Amino acid sequence: MRRWSSLCLVILLALPLAPRGALAFCGFFVAKGDAKLFNQSSQVVIARDGDRTVMTMVNDYRGDPKEFAIVVPVPTVLEKDQIHIGDQAIVEHLDAYSAPRLVEYSDPDPCAVAEDMVATQGAMLSMQSPSLHMRGSRAGELVKIEAQYTVGEYDILILSAKDSNGLATWLTQNGYRMPPGAPAVLKSYLAQKMYFFVAKVNLKEQSKLGFTHLRPIAVAYESPKFMLPVRLGTVNASGPQELFVYCLTRKGRVEPVNYRTVRLPSDAEVPEFVKDDFSKFYRAMFDQQAKAQPASVFLEYAWNMAWCDPCASSPLDPNELRELGAYWANPSAGGGAQMVFVTRLHTRYDAQHFPADIVFQETEDQSNFQGRFVIRHPWKGDGTCTAMTDYLRQLRDRQKKQAQTLADLTGWSLASITSRMPEVATLPEPTWWQRMWHR
Repeated sequence: MRRWSSLCLVILLALPLAPRGALAFCGFFVAKGDAKLFNQSSQVVIARDGDRTVMTMVNDYRGDPKEFAIVVPVPTVLEKDQIHIGDQAIVEHLDAYSAPRLVEYSDPDPCAVAEDMVATQGAMLSMQSPSLHMRGSRAGELVKIEAQYTVGEYDILILSAKDSNGLATWLTQNGYRMPPGAPAVLKSYLAQKMYFFVAKVNLKEQSKLGFTHLRPIAVAYESPKFMLPVRLGTVNASGPQELFVYCLTRKGRVEPVNYRTVRLPSDAEVPEFVKDDFSKFYRAMFDQQAKAQPASVFLEYAWNMAWCDPCASSPLDPNELRELGAYWANPSAGGGAQMVFVTRLHTRYDAQHFPADIVFQETEDQSNFQGRFVIRHPWKGDGTCTAMTDYLRQLRDRQKKQAQTLADLTGWSLASITSRMPEVATLPEPTWWQRMWHR
């Protein structure tokens, strides 16, 4: 069955033939939670510098290209060279680079530690608390085609309108099926004196170019408005939509001003078996967070592109960043672009909890944050020293905490989690003199 989903900030309008229907740390990175793990997910990259904005929209559409169209509110009439067909691979690189991740550590031999680092053993085994923290009728008089272009495989119109019902009628008469409720949302954008970027696939150009998928569309413009018009994406949505926003800025972290920003739980220790099921864990964890705080935007990553610790993927090079709109990235500098700060935001939005478009602001906060989760492999060797007995006791306590943390994060049954965790061996308790002289 074909899958329909709303591009974030847009309304997908089917043509008539369409059916209804942290601090730096040492560790080893082992898995990541990326946008592909979610159905009906949209991705938008926003490069912002002053009033200059470059917005790259990824089309998460499955179906016949002739049935695809989008309408995006934009603050100004766009010239042809302000529209660009992007590279899906670069967006995927940015997603992989900024994705929440799982890292692993391995416990040392407790007996060796007892011999060499007695004073620091407690710190090495300490637990961190999880952070849960163009036709006919009067409609044609009310709608004006300000510009029209063919860019890559897309035919593009820039429309202005005097009346939302007239715009809805015009779109319907010209082959765009309008879902119920769209005119009311369109009216609010007309009140803001916004224009409408309309794109559909030019099948001849697509065949000529040889692409079998719909490439991202990027638009560049200048406007004091730093916002994402998500409401149109809720009009014909069958349910809540996943939205990933990747912001590239000079000064620091980006946050919404009209919705709450919540940091994704991070640095929580989880059981070893999560390593083989991280994607399921990540989805369940985000489900829990979205249910508990439904009108929130979650921060998943904030870091200067010049470095990362650890890197889920290599940083984007300056040419890739410029392709996404960070025009200030210097290709001659080599390595990562020092002045590009990356903010990754993730939300699950619907009309009930997101009645207004998301308005952003760039802050000067350059503190690092990444959504990361930790597995700590127990020592599996033999040993009969006193320190081994203490270690095994602490390990049992640690596993109980890990199981409870995982249950809290995901909503999974504590009993089912515990059943998947290995049993910790038991050694005889040492006597008091053994503790004194034979650690």
